[in-house]
Amino acid sequence: MDPNADLDHIRHSLAHLLAAAVLKEFPDAKLGIGPVIENGFYYDFELPRSLTPDDLKGFEKTMRNLINKKLSFSEEEVSVEEAKKRFKEQPFKLDLINEFSGEGKKLTIYHTGDVFSDLCRGGHVENTSEIPADAFKLDKIAGAYWRGDEKNPMLQRIYGLAFGSKKELDDYLAMRAEAEKRDHKKLGPQLDLFTFSDLVGPGLPLWTPKGTLVRNLLDDFVWQLREKRGYVQVDIPHITKKELYQKSGHWDKYKDDLFKIVTREGHEFAMKPMNCPHHAQIYARRPWSYRELPQRYASTTKVYRDEQSGELAGLARVLAITQDDAHVFCRMSQAKEEFLKIWDIIEEFYGAFGFSLRVRLSLHDPAHPEKYLGDKDKWAFAENMLREIAKEKQADSFDGIGEAAFYGPKLDFMGKDAIGRMHQVATIQLDLNQPERFDLTCVNENGEKERIVMIHAAIMGSIERFLAVIIEHFGGAFPLWLAPVQAAIVPVSDKFTDYGRSVHDSLIAAGIRAEFAEADESLGKRIRAAEMMKVPYIIVVGEKEQQAKTINFRTRGNAEKTEETDLDAFIKKLARETAKKTLP
Repeated sequence: MDPNADLDHIRHSLAHLLAAAVLKEFPDAKLGIGPVIENGFYYDFELPRSLTPDDLKGFEKTMRNLINKKLSFSEEEVSVEEAKKRFKEQPFKLDLINEFSGEGKKLTIYHTGDVFSDLCRGGHVENTSEIPADAFKLDKIAGAYWRGDEKNPMLQRIYGLAFGSKKELDDYLAMRAEAEKRDHKKLGPQLDLFTFSDLVGPGLPLWTPKGTLVRNLLDDFVWQLREKRGYVQVDIPHITKKELYQKSGHWDKYKDDLFKIVTREGHEFAMKPMNCPHHAQIYARRPWSYRELPQRYASTTKVYRDEQSGELAGLARVLAITQDDAHVFCRMSQAKEEFLKIWDIIEEFYGAFGFSLRVRLSLHDPAHPEKYLGDKDKWAFAENMLREIAKEKQADSFDGIGEAAFYGPKLDFMGKDAIGRMHQVATIQLDLNQPERFDLTCVNENGEKERIVMIHAAIMGSIERFLAVIIEHFGGAFPLWLAPVQAAIVPVSDKFTDYGRSVHDSLIAAGIRAEFAEADESLGKRIRAAEMMKVPYIIVVGEKEQQAKTINFRTRGNAEKTEETDLDAFIKKLARETAKKTLP
């Protein structure tokens, strides 16, 4: 059996054991649902009082006792009427039964020994002896509306962690503790990169001078890589008539996620949630010969999506998303070469951050063809092309059935960060839909109109989300080329202010981002302040350095070791590190 399936069965079985433990303590508890989730499981309950961490300890003890009893899991198929009788005291289960009911419909109940029974589709261990009793932990309590609807009752959700062994659980807990230290929501404001304002609103980050500098450095890097490969920059407005998205197919699919505007004349506009239909209109402005293709358009611009407030999370999920977006308009025969060029950009960009990449081939789900637009033969051709590209690149790739966009398949690049977490980063998507809907063509060698294809290429995707990832990846200690302040000059006392300022001015003149720390506090406090801001180099100047016209510097993360050098040599050292994008 697939080990992942085994683990899912363990997690699902633990959810049932949790419900059994809660019912032992609260016999009148009303049961919600208890699914498997990433890293574990949860179960929702309506209870007579609020739970505490001590309750979780008691539930854990009961669950382990149940595991030791070697209880078996058994399935029973029942009619809808019988299910309603069994769960007549459970209103949320009745709600589910009514949803699943139909003429002649059968439902399944899973029994855990004789201690617990639940309406359930299955996926369990055969016996609780298969569950490692030391590899799970009840983790936290949260509130959750039944079915996610605020009009419904608020339930108490108990989250549990579960792994195949105690070591895996311990490793996960250690990784999560490290992740909390690196949390971008804490480090970002601490490093003065961004802020949020209640007056502006949640999900709308405000970027400080330092944060804006980092954003611009990232965007400039992407543009340098694109410019070398024939891209040109375009610019588009932030709003559009609804008709553009109706024609592209986005309106029907995403209309509930759009910010809508009605003009004083009654016209309906939308804040753009994506840029591709606009770029398609730039291509459609005139006829093109096949000799003029590919056309490669790039623009870094904001898009807007009306996310629910509960889904917002620091920079990882925002309402205003800055995309480093690009679209290639080309013949199908050129698509493979264009994919490979974008792949090279992605490898070079993420190599600068030390990411190792896996590639998900995001394909359509043949069981649900209604979810996708376009001809099935074109889909087959496109998906085969992506497989060929992954094979040619000898990529660490895997299939993602059902992960395709509704308009075409894509390559999703997954990057592993410094503490082992996987993030979806860059994406290359083949669009078979918009060229059809907008009638995008070129004139081919025979003087005939030929349908083209469109390639979507986002390197960072969302700059906000990418910054959340790399702040945590580096723990806020950016490599020199990306650090908003590359060097801090700290005079030993105010007697050496003039010499310190001359060093500062020389660094600024050489293009190094430097800050000067006035001698208004103790030397140790000023050095610690620079260390807290994770400045790559701290330069200390005193009498010895002033007389010798040198500097004394320490490198971030190696505070005990100092080096003395002349200023020109130091400037050349930083220039080399910046040019090579040396990793810390």
